[in-house]
Amino acid sequence: MLKYFRTKQKEVQSEKIYDTQCPFCSMQCKLQLIEQSVVSRKQYKTVGKENPTTQGRLCIKGMNAYQHAFNRERLKYPLLKVNGEFVRITWDQALEQIKAHFTRIQEEDGQNALAVYGSASITNEEAYLLGKFARVALQTKYIDYNGRLCMSAAASAASQTFGMDRGFTNSLSEVPLTRCIILAGTNIAECQPTMMPYFEKAKENGAFIIAIDPRETATTKLADLHLKLKPGTDAALANGLLKVIMEENYLDEAFIQDRAHGFNEVKDYVLSLKLEDIEKITGVSMDQIRKAAIIFGKEATGMIFTARGVEQQTDGSAAVRNFLNILIATGKLGKPNCGYGAVTGQGNGQGAREHGQKADQLPGYRSIENEEHRAYVANVWGIDPDELPRKGVSAYEIFEKINEGDITGMFLMCSNPVVSNPNAAFVKKALQKLKFLVAVDLFMSETAKLADLILPTSSYLEDEGTMTNVEGRVTLREASYPCPGEVKHDWQIIVDIARVLGKEKYFSFSSAEEIFNELRVASRGGIADYYGITYERLRKEGGILWPCPDTEHKGTVRLFEKSFAHHDGKAKMVVVTNKPVVPKEDVCKEFPLHLTTGRVMSHYLTGVQTRRSPALAARNFESYLEIHPTTAVNYLIPDESLVKVESRRGSIIVRSKYSETIRPDTVFVPFHWADSQNVNILVGADLDPVCRMPGFKLSAVKISPLN
Repeated sequence: MLKYFRTKQKEVQSEKIYDTQCPFCSMQCKLQLIEQSVVSRKQYKTVGKENPTTQGRLCIKGMNAYQHAFNRERLKYPLLKVNGEFVRITWDQALEQIKAHFTRIQEEDGQNALAVYGSASITNEEAYLLGKFARVALQTKYIDYNGRLCMSAAASAASQTFGMDRGFTNSLSEVPLTRCIILAGTNIAECQPTMMPYFEKAKENGAFIIAIDPRETATTKLADLHLKLKPGTDAALANGLLKVIMEENYLDEAFIQDRAHGFNEVKDYVLSLKLEDIEKITGVSMDQIRKAAIIFGKEATGMIFTARGVEQQTDGSAAVRNFLNILIATGKLGKPNCGYGAVTGQGNGQGAREHGQKADQLPGYRSIENEEHRAYVANVWGIDPDELPRKGVSAYEIFEKINEGDITGMFLMCSNPVVSNPNAAFVKKALQKLKFLVAVDLFMSETAKLADLILPTSSYLEDEGTMTNVEGRVTLREASYPCPGEVKHDWQIIVDIARVLGKEKYFSFSSAEEIFNELRVASRGGIADYYGITYERLRKEGGILWPCPDTEHKGTVRLFEKSFAHHDGKAKMVVVTNKPVVPKEDVCKEFPLHLTTGRVMSHYLTGVQTRRSPALAARNFESYLEIHPTTAVNYLIPDESLVKVESRRGSIIVRSKYSETIRPDTVFVPFHWADSQNVNILVGADLDPVCRMPGFKLSAVKISPLN
């Protein structure tokens, strides 16, 4: 036995440990990658690291994330498309290409002919810098990002209702202590698995859990009551819950009087509705609506969580506001174990929307149309406020501008819009019209293939910076693994391009921490105030909940204890009708089924990273159509067979998967696959009138067996 251990000791020549954070969901679990050199090869394992949010937990994606970082398909050098083929060039050549093309485009087509398309997976520093790059280096108004497709409905609803958006109004530590929880359109068990223990503990402590979802999922199985509504009817269901709460007098009259506007208008509308009509609209029985409302209303504490099922609708912002109406009406805000949580999807979905990637936004959640806000940020940046562009358009609308010829060049960072956007075939055709497309990515994604120039960027193991997790907790992602080949960090790429464009004095950064220190100042006094947060504090404390206005401030755990963020300190309730402003695509004789989309546990977003992790790809190697067996029989579709799914926009081919837990009038397809399995080809281009969110969760389709 001693000889065996000595032999093993010789084989393991060295061991290195790298601290970092998972690159995937908004839990941002901290982890360590352990690299062992064994004889002539390296082997890896991942272990969780203690932190305030997940206490060292990891899910299957986090444990295997390193596999994509070491995948042989990693881009390691700049690539220029020459005669339809990509060839390796130097960084100097790449930068000269950008300078020449960007300069010519703006000379020929105008300053706003260039667009920037960002990401909610990059660090706070890089999101901040990208917004500054668009407005100072390129001086274009056209910048938006893929978070528009994820969090815009919840963000706009919270901003309009409360005066600010931090995702969670309190911390996850309060979840186990609450008495009733509504999970509306969220599949936490598969999308944020390391959050699930908070809800399991709540149930152990006696909490009543209500799930709202057209499908039965791993999350709804935890629920005491599952409201299996028709896709797209969440706003009407919330009205039903409100009606019962009002009629049964579970209102917090003092809270409403002291801390809210608009209640009487909401009450008049809601009480005019008939529960029978809401039952017909939603497919949820009056008895179930009544039961859910009474339990939530009578309990002293309660929380509501929403996610993409509610939000990715053309009335997503209004639907979320209606769930917030419920919290205000029952007084379940700003108190222990009460509150709202927008379950952020992307890794930095919270932080990336706070510091300037959105078309109408400046750092600190300031408005680009507010003169005072413009003056403050311009002063930090050392420019005249008049030099700042005004607001542009949302993510999908950028592609409409490209199609119309208003935008002829694009700088794309860490996103895959030909897969992630609605009406995906249109988006692809639009991008092909550009005079020059630069893509920054880890891999040759479906969008990068269309680029004229691809720049290789660093992974989560290599790129240091801060991320803001689902709670609004700013964390520091340590990352010290060496970059492969000639890979650069996103922030370095931005700095280099700004330099060749003659804007070096505005982008003279040599580290992520330097950028963060400018971000701190730029956010100071804003809604999302990071000024009191430093790298030193983050290393000591493990994470800080914003707002944090000075370095002695401990961070804000619970929002709205005394007042909301509007100038008068009151929340704003609003009437949300059962008929949305933008009519939703309904089923008809030609397209008789509702299609909804979502995630699976082993994959993330468009799958560019997870489909290159063998352990994850093996779990779900192709897309599928979840369908009720009765529905499948009606359309002559055997289980595990290829199916053609068609909408008014196009068609895809996926494999059938029988499920008795989905509504018979609804089918489900996950969105992690591309090309002929890209479900977003089927999704329409209608947008929420408030936040410009596409209606991913509801399309009318027809299905047929593939003969």
